[in-house]
Amino acid sequence: MENKRKRFLSACSVLSGDIQSVFVNAPDVVVNTATEIVLRADRPLCVECPNKRFYFTLGGCVTDSLLDKNMVVVPKRSLFDTFQNICNYSIYSRQNEINNGYITLRGGHRAGICGTAVLSDKKIVNIKDITTINIRIARELKGCSDALYNKVDPLKGVLICGAPCSGKTTIIRDFARRLSYEYKVSVIDERNELASNVNGEFQNDMGMCDVFDSYIKDDAINHAIRVMSPQIIVCDEISTLSDFSTVHSCVNNGVAFVATVHADSIDSIKKRDKLKELLNTGAFTQLVFLDSRQNAGVIKSVINIQDIGGDFCV
Repeated sequence: MENKRKRFLSACSVLSGDIQSVFVNAPDVVVNTATEIVLRADRPLCVECPNKRFYFTLGGCVTDSLLDKNMVVVPKRSLFDTFQNICNYSIYSRQNEINNGYITLRGGHRAGICGTAVLSDKKIVNIKDITTINIRIARELKGCSDALYNKVDPLKGVLICGAPCSGKTTIIRDFARRLSYEYKVSVIDERNELASNVNGEFQNDMGMCDVFDSYIKDDAINHAIRVMSPQIIVCDEISTLSDFSTVHSCVNNGVAFVATVHADSIDSIKKRDKLKELLNTGAFTQLVFLDSRQNAGVIKSVINIQDIGGDFCV
């Protein structure tokens, strides 16, 4: 429990002083289960937990209901101060991350940003007038992939499937770390969510992995093949046709893939042509389904594609 409180307070360290003070006496039910801290301009301060959403009252209490005129509300000034803290008072140095909608923080936490997009040639070049900051609290759980490690053959391709917040990133991060002590592993960390690299320092333990941080996924995979000769490539979230094409070409070169997708069942995969096409690349022979948001990181089932039949058999 001490580690959970330490992790929670670490995430709170970028908040403006007035918002930080709200959490000083936060109860264990919030501190130990919080997944996100959400600041919305002129709206009640919110903490997301797996089963509930909590708010704070002006009297220092915590509630799961909105009480009229009795809530701690986030002033626009506090939102701005928090944003400055997140950028370490150097917005320009974090501009690329801002353009992608999130900033990686020390401790591996991530601040998602919502506001008004500034476009140039149909590309986002800035986000202004920020109205929401969503701080996702990092969860590095060493050993959480032990059950997965004992159930699959990584050299035959593993696709980890689950709904949002079901623990896909947490489990694939630990799986990559563990695999790196037995195989040569390249990690494609397009969104800097696995290693959480801050100024060249990984906030999460990546073992002996070679990490390609913030590359475009296709470029990173191709670079990994050319310069690192990996046995296994690990990607968190494969979703585009371009990704599929690159994966297919790498498989033909004898590289195995471990990746994640948003899908909570075989039926949901069968209903999505893109995912069916991904499986038909032949890159993945084992599907791992995680349980749910409420049981994040728990393996519900491991399925061999050959046992399913139909379009997936390649």
